[in-house]
Amino acid sequence: MIETADLPAPDDRAPVRRALLSVSDKSGLAEFGRRLAALGVELLSTGGTARALRDAGLDVTDVADVTGFPEILGGRVKSLHPRVHGGILARRTSAADLAELDEHGIGAIDLVVVNLYPFREAVASAGVTDALAAENVDIGGPGMLRAAAKNFAFVGAVVDPADYDAVAQELEDHGGTLGLATRRRLAHAAFAHTADYDAAIAAYFAGGAATGGAAPDTEPGGADHDATAPLPDALFLDLPRAEALRYGENPHQVAALYGDPAARYEALHGKALSYNNLLDLTAALDLIAEFDAAPPTVAILKHTNPCGVGQAEDAAGGLEAAYHKAFATDRQSPFGGIVVVNRPLDRATAEAIDAVFTEIVIAPAFEDGVLAFLEQKKNRRLVRARPRPARPTPVLRSVAGGVLVQTPDGPLAPAAELRDAWTVPTERAPTEREWTDLDFAWRVCKHVKSNAIVYARDGATLGIGAGQMSRIDASEVAVAKGAKSGLDFAGCVVASDAFFPFADGLEAAAEAGAVAAVQPGGSVRDDEVVAAADARGLAMAFTGRRHFRH
Repeated sequence: MIETADLPAPDDRAPVRRALLSVSDKSGLAEFGRRLAALGVELLSTGGTARALRDAGLDVTDVADVTGFPEILGGRVKSLHPRVHGGILARRTSAADLAELDEHGIGAIDLVVVNLYPFREAVASAGVTDALAAENVDIGGPGMLRAAAKNFAFVGAVVDPADYDAVAQELEDHGGTLGLATRRRLAHAAFAHTADYDAAIAAYFAGGAATGGAAPDTEPGGADHDATAPLPDALFLDLPRAEALRYGENPHQVAALYGDPAARYEALHGKALSYNNLLDLTAALDLIAEFDAAPPTVAILKHTNPCGVGQAEDAAGGLEAAYHKAFATDRQSPFGGIVVVNRPLDRATAEAIDAVFTEIVIAPAFEDGVLAFLEQKKNRRLVRARPRPARPTPVLRSVAGGVLVQTPDGPLAPAAELRDAWTVPTERAPTEREWTDLDFAWRVCKHVKSNAIVYARDGATLGIGAGQMSRIDASEVAVAKGAKSGLDFAGCVVASDAFFPFADGLEAAAEAGAVAAVQPGGSVRDDEVVAAADARGLAMAFTGRRHFRH
């Protein structure tokens, strides 16, 4: 451990006589420079920042004049010099440090104003290459920021243009000095910024993308898993805090949202989204992504599970008809739930939704007048969904002792591709109508908590059994819910998120009215289940892929 002198007292103030400014983001720079100059602060700068300050009519000393060495290698080396870092790192209370500055003719630097090359934006651009990524790795900037933050006892480190006004105001109010509390706060911001910056770079080189390098999540036949997809040896999270939440899952828990929510949705109206709202919203966006290219489709969710999904003909009134189909599955659960649609929300559908208290309404767009109509209820949240990113980020979940990471279970492939990839082990193949219903039921079942069973017919769910301890229980819950809504299961299909381990699950579905089934297959008792289906004249498709949701 390196020994050091005590820090200044908490109320100690440090004079700012000399500032070094070198920024990629030049917003607010000229005005900040003017305020510093008005206080008699000498301005040092590099490259484009120096030009911008001169263009604003300010006197600037080039760092090259301070170091006695020109910028070289196309600007790769300009601030890496003892006359810069010595001026930043010298301890003003150390006689030895001050003597060394004097011996080498080094002037102290009291304020470092730096923000970094836009690495994250560069690697998010189309056609990014490793060469482009490397050129956008800032070297001198993080070095100066870390030096200033390390020496916060005497030096201010300003990384965020949003801090310019507060820093200038404090200097103006206190005779050109910054308090220790301010310097410490700025040091925290600087270290957080460089840590975040390094995490983005590490994530890019670990997996080929600044978001963490998730493998593409689509393969022929709807496959969305690549066994060779690299996951990093060490996990770097590059997630700035987007907002503090009122509380977590329960009022006694503290919570915040990290990341870039604006990339997935835009909150248009209503109270701020809560922790639980965000979980439900994510489930809704993932489910409706299965129906991006489908006819008008509506899903109603509660506690991240769909309680009804409906699909209607692509014609006038189709979205409203789809909503009524979804609502008919379970007429109790939609109260206080979430509605998500795959088409611009029209007035007729909005009025149908408005008839039941709905917590959140999500749509890719809203037709003229619909927002104004829905905004009449102040507590309702209205959200515009944005397109799903082509390269989704990995899925993270905290567990005892660490974090689990996996590639996303992305949207299924188009129906024709799925049908070609599935196998039919039964004597009878599904009819065309049954194939359509099986595809619909399978897409919904994928988004129901395991154990999951979904009954469906004619583009509508009839019963959904979610999160049960056995597949028979899930089937019984699904049938009971449909019966409570007065629905007829005759001629329906059934989907199971994982294989039927015993024939009894398939037999229960047949007794409920199912004439076709879709399941992953793969049980040691598949032959028994197939035989039970054949005995009852059921058609069955094996997908070869399960979709657990725990």
